[in-house]
Amino acid sequence: MTHNDIKRLDPTGMYNWIRDFPDQIEDAVRIGKSAKFKLNVKGVRNIVVTGLGGSAIGGDLLRSYASQEFKVPLVVNRHYFLPRFVDKDTLVVASSYSGNTEETVAAHLDAAKRKARVLCITTNGETATIAKRYKHPVIEIKKDYQPRAALGYSFFPMLVAFTRLGLLKNKSKEINETVKLLRTKASVYSDPGSPENMPLLLAEQLHSKFPVIYAPNDLLDTVAVRWRGQIAENAKQLGFGNVLPEMNHNELVGWKQNPELLKRLHVVFLRDKNTHKRVAVRENITKGIVSQYASGVSEVWSEGASPLARMFSLIYFGDWTSYYLALLNNEDPTPVKAIDYLKQELGKV
Repeated sequence: MTHNDIKRLDPTGMYNWIRDFPDQIEDAVRIGKSAKFKLNVKGVRNIVVTGLGGSAIGGDLLRSYASQEFKVPLVVNRHYFLPRFVDKDTLVVASSYSGNTEETVAAHLDAAKRKARVLCITTNGETATIAKRYKHPVIEIKKDYQPRAALGYSFFPMLVAFTRLGLLKNKSKEINETVKLLRTKASVYSDPGSPENMPLLLAEQLHSKFPVIYAPNDLLDTVAVRWRGQIAENAKQLGFGNVLPEMNHNELVGWKQNPELLKRLHVVFLRDKNTHKRVAVRENITKGIVSQYASGVSEVWSEGASPLARMFSLIYFGDWTSYYLALLNNEDPTPVKAIDYLKQELGKV
């Protein structure tokens, strides 16, 4: 793997987007802090983040990250309509990078109909138009990214907005640690010639295999979803995954039949030092069981002191792994032709 391979297979520059992700976080935080909006959250009984794909996962990450701090429930909605409980005491965050995601536009109109308190995060489009019509505050984020490459803009302005609204404590210290850690990692992960480039080494192990991503169901559940999504969109390769302890109560038994297929699987365990002690024991036992059948088993441990840094250290590792896997698959990581075709066909109906 060389820089020439990167230039040949990545003309759009996904490499630059991933490498510069720490800068994106800083810019996203600046946007969150400088955005002018007024929103009364007194008496809010629940929070719904509505969006799809790269826009929705910011809400999932916020739920995973701050589940022990939120005093009201937060759910993520991925549909054309909102849950029935949404009303005037619900805070709805309409998140659409393009501003034209049809499911999010429909859910946004549903929120307005129910007189929910709405905050929009978008670059423009129909989401901004609806917001103007109903006087919903908008946090305008940067354009010209693939939505999955704009995760910083989908997550951090929302995190900052929630701290400004008093729904979460100030996160400046954790954000600063996260940016510093990812900058250090960027210098290594962006160098395909570095012997310490662990995402590249993992990508080589996953090449021509079927990745299975397992993670604990607290801080890292959404991180595992991000890994699978990035492998699909960047590397054009399917992956599978689940969370512990849930998979210990069902899926684990499936590791027996079709041994010739199981030998094509490579399992990646996402690990964190603060995982519940009993879940950590389960991870070790589960690793021993699946290693009897899979072609290989790897562990990737989070790094950093704060939960935010540890979560994003694994996201960043996974983004680079999916990127190098794309190149090993001889794929341009940027285009998502199947999604473009789907949208084109939907437009005909």
